[in-house]
Amino acid sequence: MTPALKLVQGSYFDELCDAMALLATRPNAVFMGQGVGARAGTTMSDTFRGVPDRQLLEMPVAEDMQMGMAIGMALGGFLPICVFPRWNFLICAANQLVNHLDRLSLYSDGGYRPKVIIRTAVPSTVPFNPGPQHDDDFTRPFKMILRTVNVVKLISPAMVVPAYREALQSQDSTLLVEYTDYYKDARADARTP
Repeated sequence: MTPALKLVQGSYFDELCDAMALLATRPNAVFMGQGVGARAGTTMSDTFRGVPDRQLLEMPVAEDMQMGMAIGMALGGFLPICVFPRWNFLICAANQLVNHLDRLSLYSDGGYRPKVIIRTAVPSTVPFNPGPQHDDDFTRPFKMILRTVNVVKLISPAMVVPAYREALQSQDSTLLVEYTDYYKDARADARTP
């Protein structure tokens, strides 16, 4: 059954898999990031199981370059889904995100409007604590910094597919924030981070 016709809501993780499969229905969609093409290495890697290999682009640890490439690909007609497994990695791409993706339509007076869908996550700290250089949630400050990029917190399974569908339909870029504590927790919709 396609994600658009799904009648029963699954777990947070299942909803993420369905959302990625939904994005993959766009022939110009390219999923790029660490653990994307290799299908291993990050908490997010298994969520790409419904995405064809030809749409997966494994990236080196070069976050600023990755976001810059995503912007260029968007200007070239692709729909980049730019994946940063943790907020702390996305911080390394803040230059491209804030000064270029977010502001390009403003300083070009609407002449250029690249659209990138960005995935990031707040990692679980139990049973393994990744440490203070990897465990932050920068959602609130980035909501204040970004002018044109939509920022969405995915705090329940019911939000996941609709939020990615809205990002797909929007003319603007969207940054979706996931919570890896919920990836295996079916009770996620009862809690709020």
